[in-house]
Amino acid sequence: MKDLNKLYYILCTMVLLLTANVAFGSTLKVCKTCDYTSVKQAVKQAKPGETVLIENGVFQEYGIEITKPLTILGRNNPVIDGNYKGQIFTVLSDNVTIEGLTIKNIATSYRHDDAAIRVVERSNVRILNNTILNTFFGIYLQYSDNCVVKGNVVTGKDVTGLNESALGNAIHLWYCDNVTISNNKVKGHRDGIYLEFVKDSEVKNNLSQHNLRYGLHFMFSDRNVYTHNIFRQNGAGVAVMYTRDIRMEHNTFENNWGAAAYGLLLKDISNSVIHNNTFRRNTTGIYMESSNRLDIQRNNFDHNGWAVRLLSSCSDDVFKLNNFTGNSFDVSTNGDSKLNHFENNYWDKYSGYDLNKDQVGDVPYRPVSLYSMLVERVPPSVMFMRSFMVDMLDNIEKVLPSFIPENLVDEQPLMSKIDHDNDRKLAQIIR
Repeated sequence: MKDLNKLYYILCTMVLLLTANVAFGSTLKVCKTCDYTSVKQAVKQAKPGETVLIENGVFQEYGIEITKPLTILGRNNPVIDGNYKGQIFTVLSDNVTIEGLTIKNIATSYRHDDAAIRVVERSNVRILNNTILNTFFGIYLQYSDNCVVKGNVVTGKDVTGLNESALGNAIHLWYCDNVTISNNKVKGHRDGIYLEFVKDSEVKNNLSQHNLRYGLHFMFSDRNVYTHNIFRQNGAGVAVMYTRDIRMEHNTFENNWGAAAYGLLLKDISNSVIHNNTFRRNTTGIYMESSNRLDIQRNNFDHNGWAVRLLSSCSDDVFKLNNFTGNSFDVSTNGDSKLNHFENNYWDKYSGYDLNKDQVGDVPYRPVSLYSMLVERVPPSVMFMRSFMVDMLDNIEKVLPSFIPENLVDEQPLMSKIDHDNDRKLAQIIR
């Protein structure tokens, strides 16, 4: 019996030693005094499923190809410096994680679109909590599905005086599905986040600012959700083109100023929802062209040049329960736009009355002014803004309407600003 117990003890000890050996062998350390002093060397030697742990230090490397499932993990903020020689990480395998690194210094490349991290025709790749500095493209995914890009800081250049061709995009997706882009901070690129032919994906909780062209730019990208993002001080906030079935909710578009700047540019989109967003201090809050069947509700338009520019090519769009405050022009159009519907919005320029005290105005409100129609046709006339002549024109139009669109009207404007967080009170007003 004692011999059996002794044998059992020996066998258990051997199993523990073998298990410990496997666990130890699953991590390859990279540092100046480690067995591996090069990231590229460790990645090449690692077996599928192992971890390459990079310790604190600066590693001047580029052209690192990941061809097997690996975790590349930085500890104590190691730096991978490409030294302007080429792309740094190229992911050519499924099930790869790259986390906790500072990756920097990639030259502008017009032929190769070099990036700090490029993923090519892969799935289940996770790019987490990295700092990417002074690169052409930051994170570039092509033909890749079920990936996560989360918690990264991607900082490019001071875009002042640069042209678009000199800059890549911070986060760039091309023909990808089911991707989550969340909690990233991006700036100093052509577009902060760019998606083309991207389906069934989510962009949430990102900060995109100080980019030359757009904070977010997406085309031909259906069935995506964009929530709780901030797009600030970009050439324009967000451009949405040739897309359907999107949801944009709880985003902030602010301080996007310029001759052709918009908080949100909509061109040829349809069957989409735009709810609970804030458009604050933009040249134009929303610019809409050939955009149909949009549900635009519970948004705040505050201190924009134009809150909404609604071209006559748009139809079946519904504006309901929005606040319009402090805008130079609440709504502008280049035609009749009679196929769109405004209902139960709050307009701070509304001067009607509420005799029955139901908090709904007793007379309709026409948000398009004669002067806004004039500016739409003759842009230089904007120089007469706030002049006595403009006030006189608008007052005459209120008494004898003839030029403004007859059917673009809110029949039931609200008397007080809407508290979108108080649904019970709101329901009492509009029931």
